[in-house]
Amino acid sequence: MTPTNPKQFLRSVYDSAVDAVSAAKCLPAFLPTPPVNGRTLVIGAGKGAAAMAKVVEDNWQGELSGLVVTRYGHGADCKRIEVVEASHPVPDEAGQAAAQRILDMVQGLSENDLVICLITGGGSSLLALPAPGITLAQKQAINKALLKSGAAISEMNCVRKHLSAIKGGRLGLACAPARVVTLLISDVPGDDAGTIASGPTLPDDTTCEQALAILNKYAIAVPANIEEHLKSDAGATPGSDDPRFARNEQHIIAIAQDALEAAAQTARAAGVTAHILSDGIEGEARDVAIVHAALAKQIHGRGQPFTRPCLVLSGGETTVTVRGSGRGGRNAEFLLSLAVALDGHPDIYALACDTDGIDGSEDNAGALYGPDSVQRAERQGIRAKNMLENNDGYGFFLALDDLIVSGPTRTNVNDFRAILIL
Repeated sequence: MTPTNPKQFLRSVYDSAVDAVSAAKCLPAFLPTPPVNGRTLVIGAGKGAAAMAKVVEDNWQGELSGLVVTRYGHGADCKRIEVVEASHPVPDEAGQAAAQRILDMVQGLSENDLVICLITGGGSSLLALPAPGITLAQKQAINKALLKSGAAISEMNCVRKHLSAIKGGRLGLACAPARVVTLLISDVPGDDAGTIASGPTLPDDTTCEQALAILNKYAIAVPANIEEHLKSDAGATPGSDDPRFARNEQHIIAIAQDALEAAAQTARAAGVTAHILSDGIEGEARDVAIVHAALAKQIHGRGQPFTRPCLVLSGGETTVTVRGSGRGGRNAEFLLSLAVALDGHPDIYALACDTDGIDGSEDNAGALYGPDSVQRAERQGIRAKNMLENNDGYGFFLALDDLIVSGPTRTNVNDFRAILIL
């Protein structure tokens, strides 16, 4: 069956994907049993942390207190758990203060106490507490350089762990001897729990040597004190053999695959065959788009590897190496590169959005593409190739009125891409 309104169809598929990984649907089944004699403390960080805290409050029987930090504009109406808002993707003083408060809050707990830690993507920036001898300004500068470098999220978080006083399991050790139950919504390819938000409560087996190698790989110069910090192993993180983690447990409650499967189900219910390529695609956004465009053209022209009409879905986390001065995150970059590669090829529509509702640091979740996108832009004097060279996917789709502005979704399983071939 062919959708009568392809762009509206793609938007409905995206909405169903986001809904499937909401805290309200995913979290309640993973709540632990309240302690008999101890207290329950809720801590956490990430773009979806406040929404998760609200779900805990709504479903918890008994005493409860705590603090979570989320991105500005991503709060929730919690009564017993304090919500602090801070900056993402570059940390600020509010995030640093919240991280210190959380670290102070878990001091002096007993083995009868329970700590519920709520973690989603974005927590690395929001839970910013530099290691002794490192300033927030230095961490901000390194964070900005990593974001522009094209480094994978696992690489960025490796560096962040070894420059932090709270990430890479340090918060988990500070909670000891209390039992810690960490509930996570995964925004990382491969769903490695320790990579999500740089694993503040989970053991970490990466090394300072690896962090230094990553900085060298992307030619990111660091001050002498940070180089010495890494070379001296002062930033070493507690490993999986540390016995203080023995009583703790973690559960990933939502992943990108869940969102993709929900989207596929929505498409099939509308009579459109859906295929999931992968939930863990990485690489430069513009290069990933070229491969997707080639696949879409092969389907359209050859009926391989799928027959049309069909919907091709993929997730993961691409990167953008910033060379221009334009606006836009990795999903707008992907879609603009797809537009250049397809160049008005008929009967192909696409959507690329971040499931957290914010593409990079802009106000849009992503955008929509259609066969006429490049031609419509040229009528306004806008050349897609030039916009791509300037990393200005936001500007391109803004001019076409094809940005998707959903507002914060308060969940995050990373990139979501849907290509409809009619």
